[in-house]
Amino acid sequence: MEQSHKELIVQPQATVVENNEVEIDLMELFYHLLDHWKMIVIFFLVGAIAMGCYTHFMVVPQYQATAKMYVLSSSDSVVNLSDLQIGNYLASDFQEVFATHEVTETVINRLGLSYSYKQMQDMLSVSNPSGTRILHIKVTSPNPEEAALIANEYFEVASQYVADVMITDKPTMLSSAQVPKNPISPSMAKNVVLGAMVGFILACGYLVVKFLLDDKVKSADDITKLTGLPILAEVPVFALKNTEK
Repeated sequence: MEQSHKELIVQPQATVVENNEVEIDLMELFYHLLDHWKMIVIFFLVGAIAMGCYTHFMVVPQYQATAKMYVLSSSDSVVNLSDLQIGNYLASDFQEVFATHEVTETVINRLGLSYSYKQMQDMLSVSNPSGTRILHIKVTSPNPEEAALIANEYFEVASQYVADVMITDKPTMLSSAQVPKNPISPSMAKNVVLGAMVGFILACGYLVVKFLLDDKVKSADDITKLTGLPILAEVPVFALKNTEK
């Protein structure tokens, strides 16, 4: 009888050792996060406010002005299919003109700018919308007036350079660059949402890690999971309050 009693006690312990795996109770984790909802909300708000302040006070707004160049300038009144095909090829060729040192240095000298060639190229973006013979000359600058001035000057210099060097018709201006009123970056709403999400993820991540590393026994179920032994009884603990006479 004694031998069987020992086997009854030892056998569950062996099972616990063999099945020594970490189990995560998702519902318990959910309630753990729910119990700390105030902390999550605080991190959420702090992240949003911090990113909003950073965007407003630290990030320099950028403005973009766009001039549009029409590549095909035929002297004939009727534009045939070959003219359109040539215009498509020229649009790709003209994009390379804006990357030349000659064009960029001429723009810098005419406007008396202090930018280097690389800085000017970083500010400039030339694109050709699919299926068109139009080039969009976009210039980005923290100064809206400067952005429009450089975009229009790039058009003037590039179009004259094309006529002189490539020996073709001088492109015409479809639309001149206007002074932009609103910045294209940064986006306050986007950055605030991003900051709030980062705060939310940091708070949840901290709580999850804390939950996984916490190996304290908090309930009878924890004892059963750790030892494999059933709980026969629980002894309640009452807090005694001091009463004044």
